[in-house]
Amino acid sequence: MGQLTPEILLRAYSVGLFPMAESADDPDLFWVDPEERGVLPLDGFHLPRRLARRVRNNPFTVTVDTGFAAVLEGCADPAPGRENTWINAQIHRLYGGLFQLGHAHSVECWREGQLVGGLYGVHIGAAFFGESMFTRETDASKVALVHLVARLRKGRFQLLDTQFVTDHLAGFGTVEVPRAEYRRRLARAIAAPATLPLEMSDAEALEVLRATARDTPAGASP
Repeated sequence: MGQLTPEILLRAYSVGLFPMAESADDPDLFWVDPEERGVLPLDGFHLPRRLARRVRNNPFTVTVDTGFAAVLEGCADPAPGRENTWINAQIHRLYGGLFQLGHAHSVECWREGQLVGGLYGVHIGAAFFGESMFTRETDASKVALVHLVARLRKGRFQLLDTQFVTDHLAGFGTVEVPRAEYRRRLARAIAAPATLPLEMSDAEALEVLRATARDTPAGASP
C-alpha cells in the first residue's frame, strides 16, 4: 500500500474497506474487507442492568473529542490479553488527520482528571465506524460505548460498524452482516445527514437508550 492520505481513507471507508497493520512496528498497512461484517444495531443495543446501574451511579466524567490523541495512545498501549497492537505510526498519522477534518471522533472517560478509558472511530454521513477501545478501570470502555450508542441514536445515525464480532461486542447485540448487505446499508447511511452530539449527561444517555435497549438479566455479562 502506497502513501495514504486521510482523504483516501475516507473513500475507502465509503466503499467498505478499512486499513490494518500486522503490528505496531510494521510500517505498512493492508486493506480489510470481511465477508461477514460486524454491525451493532442502534435500535437493538443490549444494555445489561448492571451496566445501566454503573452509568446511573456516574462513576466517570464522559466527554467527546477532548482527548482524541490520548485515546488513540490508550488503544495502542499493551493490555492484558492484547500484548501486541495493530496501531502503528501510519494509523496515528491518518486518524489524527481525520480528526482534524472532523471525520474522526473519540469518547473519553475520566476520573479525577485522569483518562481511564475510551474509544474512537470514523464518521461519514450517518455511518460511524468503530475502530478501537481501551480501559484502565473497570467498565470504562463499556460506559464509553453506552454514551457512543446513545449519542449516535440522538444524532440520527443509521449504522454502527464494529468491523468484526467479538464475544465482548456480541454481548451488546453485535451481529454479522454479509458483505453485500453491509454495502447496501453503508451506501444508505453515508448518503444521510447526522451529527454526533458533544454534550450528554449519563441520565440523558440512559433515557435515549431506554426505548429500545433490551435489558439482560441482572448479573449477566458483559
